[in-house]
Amino acid sequence: MTPEEFRRHGRQVVDWIADYLAGVASHPVMSQVKPGEIRDALPARPPERGEPFEAVLADLDRILLPGITHWQHPGFFGYFPSNASGPAILGDLLSSGLGVQGMLWVTSPACTELETVVVDWLADLLGLPAHFRTDARGGGVIQDSASSACLVALLAALHRAGGGRVAVEGIDRRYTLYVSSQTHSSLEKAARIAGLGAAGVRVVDVDPGTLAMDPERLRTVLAKDVAAGAVPAMVCATVGTTSTTAIDPVAAIGEVCREHGVWLHVDAAYAGVAAVCPEFRWLNDGLGEYADSYSTNPHKWLLTNFDCNVLWTADRTPLIGALSILPEYLTNAATSAGSVVDYRDWQVPLGRRFRALKLWSVIRWYGAEGLRAHIRKCVGLAADVASWIAADPGFELHEQPPLGLVCFRPLWPGLVAAEADRATTRLMELLNAGGSLYLTHTRVAGRVVLRLAVGGAATERRHVEQAWEQIRWEHAALSATLPG
Repeated sequence: MTPEEFRRHGRQVVDWIADYLAGVASHPVMSQVKPGEIRDALPARPPERGEPFEAVLADLDRILLPGITHWQHPGFFGYFPSNASGPAILGDLLSSGLGVQGMLWVTSPACTELETVVVDWLADLLGLPAHFRTDARGGGVIQDSASSACLVALLAALHRAGGGRVAVEGIDRRYTLYVSSQTHSSLEKAARIAGLGAAGVRVVDVDPGTLAMDPERLRTVLAKDVAAGAVPAMVCATVGTTSTTAIDPVAAIGEVCREHGVWLHVDAAYAGVAAVCPEFRWLNDGLGEYADSYSTNPHKWLLTNFDCNVLWTADRTPLIGALSILPEYLTNAATSAGSVVDYRDWQVPLGRRFRALKLWSVIRWYGAEGLRAHIRKCVGLAADVASWIAADPGFELHEQPPLGLVCFRPLWPGLVAAEADRATTRLMELLNAGGSLYLTHTRVAGRVVLRLAVGGAATERRHVEQAWEQIRWEHAALSATLPG
């Protein structure tokens, strides 16, 4: 493709994306295709001769678009948002056009140095501790996801817990990782990858009311493991769990970690970016005093399209010690002098994309003011939904939402628990099949609870009003068909 052909087709693609975003509400939120339907519509063999790009766009419309679940739809409430904004898309396009592989400072100095500036900007915007900044003893790095951030944090924790031996000798002792029943599944996966296995993961009890990790129970479990000869490597506290946005008491957990010299990782994948608003800085309580690492996802709620997680560490030494390998073909004067950051030492893969461009574009386009306005809009809409649910005798609110996720349960008089749960699941299926909204579910105290996550860039008050009216209508219609 020549530069001129690229220019012509590039304009077509940008126009296609702009039209898609402008009309995304006209599509059913959740894809309605059946398993295998997309594959069956595609050729079984690749073309022998090249095809015009117009044919690609035509098949995108005809075949692929019906198989898309539209995360940018204003009625998408199923999962935490995965926002794609104009400046982020353009920043990603610039990154693709440059084709930078930023594994070392020397392979593109701007790729590395822009990233160090942008993660420090974000630390300032979120009010994070000064020692998390890249110009201090810690620093930040853009990862692909919170799952990778958790794995990297665990590797650094193991390196420190093992006195630097693990990276060389492997898992030579019984190391343990501590989570709660509400912790994201990526922590158990990280334990498997790191060699601890599922048997090395301890699940700490939660407070039955708040679903937050119980620090006293953590203290008991840690002491028992130490007495049995285990080496506690890391505790993960979550600020805003995936299931219900429960918030673990970071400071109290940190005190327990300090007693045993255990690495504390704080996973704030969804909720952390809300601290861009001063009124949500309480989400950072305990970070400065206790956290060894901390991560959040701009690609969820901060208008930056996937993938873009930021991981900060209070001290970069264990992280680099765990992950740095320097073969001859990567040696260079800047690295040898120790005067630069080489981000290949801060992640699992060697190669890395120029992700900082899209986050830089977002922060510059919206500014702190625009980012705060987006967070506040979503929190306000979620509070409205919660108030409607609390006022309706046909529904039960799980708890007042602290941020943008509302968890609630429809009531089914006359049905026992198992039957009521089946009815709730059926209600969710009917709502999702309707095409105008998408919800997901979780379980709280063994009961099925619906999740409505407000966070989309295009979601406005009228969309949550329409969603609530449809939920009430479907609930009434289904109730009329049930016994009791």
